[in-house]
Amino acid sequence: MHVTPASVESERTWVADRVTVVVPLINRLREDLGDAFETDVDPITDQQYRNAVTAVFADGDRAVNVAALVGLLRELDVEGDYPGFIVDELLGRELAATIAGEQPRATLAEATFHYADIRTHGSDEDNAGLDDLDAALAAGFQTRLPGWDWTATESPFGIDPE
Repeated sequence: MHVTPASVESERTWVADRVTVVVPLINRLREDLGDAFETDVDPITDQQYRNAVTAVFADGDRAVNVAALVGLLRELDVEGDYPGFIVDELLGRELAATIAGEQPRATLAEATFHYADIRTHGSDEDNAGLDDLDAALAAGFQTRLPGWDWTATESPFGIDPE
């Protein structure tokens, strides 16, 4: 794999164009997680997703890593699939965390990735990594985007530097 500014731009376009798959998955995740945690979580729109994709790829250091992980997962296939189970999980978890941002969101995205992954299934014709890619995009962007009450206010644990 050779990553260039042009390949990063290409991956950005591919991720943005995945809106019809990723946004419904994000909204289903948010509904399920909201029910599990007894809270309301706002759904996202296609435009919010596209704006978040733009923001992720505008950060050059993040963009090159996201593009590489997306490219790897898009191409990943393992004969018999099961022997490759761990590598697509590892790449998917890392992609979700990288998209989400710094802690604690990175860890939340990793945890959400596993939940999303069991809800996401590709067709028999898809590469093994594609469903993990969709799950990672959904987990990372849903964690990054507003809609959770706990993200709407400042943490009560910040200490004033005086």
